[in-house]
Amino acid sequence: MPGPVFPEVTSALCIFCILLVPLAGIGISVVNTGLCRSHSAAHAMLSSLCVFSVAVGVYFICGFAWQGYIGMAAHTISVAGKPWSLLAAGPFFLRHLDFDGSPSSLAAWLSMLGAGLAATIPLGSGAERWRLSASCASTALLAGCTYPLFAHWVWAGGWLAQLGANYGLGHGFVDAGGTSSIQVVGGVTALAIAWILGPRRGKYGPDGMPAAIPGHNAVLILLGCSLAYVGWLGLNTAGAILFAGVAPGRTVLVAMNTTLAAAAAGLAAALVTRLRFGRPDVSITANGWVGGLVASSAGCAFVAPAAIVLIGLIAGTLVAFSVEWLELRFGVDDPGGAISVHGVAGVWGLLAFGIFARFPGPVHNISGAAWIAAGDTGQWLAQLTGIATLLGFVLPLSYALNALLNAVWPYRLPPEGERQGLDLYELGAGAYPEFVTHTEEFTQH
Repeated sequence: MPGPVFPEVTSALCIFCILLVPLAGIGISVVNTGLCRSHSAAHAMLSSLCVFSVAVGVYFICGFAWQGYIGMAAHTISVAGKPWSLLAAGPFFLRHLDFDGSPSSLAAWLSMLGAGLAATIPLGSGAERWRLSASCASTALLAGCTYPLFAHWVWAGGWLAQLGANYGLGHGFVDAGGTSSIQVVGGVTALAIAWILGPRRGKYGPDGMPAAIPGHNAVLILLGCSLAYVGWLGLNTAGAILFAGVAPGRTVLVAMNTTLAAAAAGLAAALVTRLRFGRPDVSITANGWVGGLVASSAGCAFVAPAAIVLIGLIAGTLVAFSVEWLELRFGVDDPGGAISVHGVAGVWGLLAFGIFARFPGPVHNISGAAWIAAGDTGQWLAQLTGIATLLGFVLPLSYALNALLNAVWPYRLPPEGERQGLDLYELGAGAYPEFVTHTEEFTQH
């Protein structure tokens, strides 16, 4: 598919940034592994590798054909005399796509990695009880249906992106780095998986109170945060160029905002747990850090640094409380905190964009782009429309698809498999064969 070609410097910057993106997925995988018990650690890492492979394979077959990119052929409908794009109409297997550094080829590469990243998110909510084959089958639904569908609406000139031009809602729904199409889509899928699987054995006692089941390795959790941060720098930067049209020089702001959001969110989570429990909690602080990265992605190129600090502080606080609310009040067992980190913090990041975003305007001096609010009218409403679509359409769709698949391909391990741990039951060997692994000593039956 012929299309415009970036200047060589822009193309090289995008390529370098996209090369960093897999570190985000690796970081999430390592965090999930550290947060589960040692008898399922190898299974957690293998699941991440397998679902990533399935995601990129399915996306290669049909994902990009249905997502597309700005300017490519699409299925549209006319409402009130205006066209609304619903789904791309590209060929399968990336046929006719020129891999020449053009924006469309770079977008296909970044989006493929985004599908793999989104697929690792539900593994956190299904940890210690989700069969490997079932998680791979569920990933095929995510990478082949829900992810490319919503990504088209946001990144490829779909109807959410058209809200500005067609309906006068600011600049339309905007998401530079994938807060919605990657993070929240993964987060609502994680919620659907947690509902379908139910809590782990021993998580809730007869009185309905949850038991604490600590993760097995705090060092892995914190290492995963560091890897995720580097990957997010690439994800936000490449996304801002490809999907928000920012100039390469503006990527300095993107990197600055990504860093500030993560730092502020991590500190907020640490402070909240220190005030509530008397000491900082490693797992919640780590999840707060990643929640800040998630919240930063949508507006990383359009929010002033002072505002992104506030966004990060609120994201970290939300994650710290959301983990407890979901577990205690709603009975949702989410060992990796995926719903809070990618769903709750992601929704906040999308809403915050509508509140704090300012778009660069013309300048008449050498001081750089001026922050102006012109054209921002209705931006918060466009963001709310996107959030409503995620919660009111993508979540029910994801739940329905996975519930149907679960009916013919059971997702959950039998009780014996949970007792042994997934490493022994599904893989035949533990992650730490020379050491004693913890099984259910933290739970009561």
